[in-house]
Amino acid sequence: MNTSKTNAMRILDKAHIPYTIIEYDNKDGKIHGNAVAVKINKPPEMVFKTLVTQSKDNLFIFVIPVGAELDLKKAAKAAGEKKLELLPVNELQKWTGYIRGGCSPIGMKKLYPTFIDQDAMSLETMIVSAGKIGMQVELSPSQLVEVTRAISTSLVHDTESVDDHGDTI
Repeated sequence: MNTSKTNAMRILDKAHIPYTIIEYDNKDGKIHGNAVAVKINKPPEMVFKTLVTQSKDNLFIFVIPVGAELDLKKAAKAAGEKKLELLPVNELQKWTGYIRGGCSPIGMKKLYPTFIDQDAMSLETMIVSAGKIGMQVELSPSQLVEVTRAISTSLVHDTESVDDHGDTI
């Protein structure tokens, strides 16, 4: 597999933050979080997805476990906004430099306000996209907070779960 450095990895290197590169085969097109967790043989509680939301005037980044659903009310409260909605996928690259399935919380075009679900903070390491489909990075939650200037808070629905396709069940 191709192990050329992504922008996210270059930023981690520059900040002297240790990480492990994890690559997976994406030829089958299954790039949603739960499929990635299975492919890299890691528990879904350890693998996180990056969601980009928008308010009337700003973008906000939320990092949550792949098996969870973002609670937009909790997210809006954390961001100090009345309402947030997910950024349309067709606008993702324009604002972040990343595409769906390869969106990392590290190294976006701009350092947007970032929030990480509080459950991550109890983990020794967590896994996020390295900024390219087929590539993830594993690092400590505190160091992800450091490099993204993130705030840790409760972000997910408390009782719902999500199936293998990312749909709420």
